[in-house]
Amino acid sequence: MKLTPTQFGGAAAVDGYGPGFFRVGGQVIQGAVLVTGAGAVAWGGLDDRAALMALAGQVDVLFLGLGEAIAHAPADLVAALRDKGVAVESMASPTAARTYNVTIAEGRRVACALLPL
Repeated sequence: MKLTPTQFGGAAAVDGYGPGFFRVGGQVIQGAVLVTGAGAVAWGGLDDRAALMALAGQVDVLFLGLGEAIAHAPADLVAALRDKGVAVESMASPTAARTYNVTIAEGRRVACALLPL
């Protein structure tokens, strides 16, 4: 069987992660990260809601990685994003990174915000 590398159409993809960091498009970012098709930036975590609200109109779904384990996102944050037209899916950060990569490769309007492991 011939394996074909995933094509991301020029969008930023999560290449890897480890204790306290994420690698996106070859760039290592320490701590929490916000990733869109355009690239990755350091993110201030759940207290940095402005960065997430700024996604309105740019993405349809935000995959919110809440660290090592599955957890619930703050209900008021989910409601505020939903009011702006952004659906939120909460999961563990590794799962959020993988899900983001799959959906961005499909050309969908998605982002992920990942808390470190």
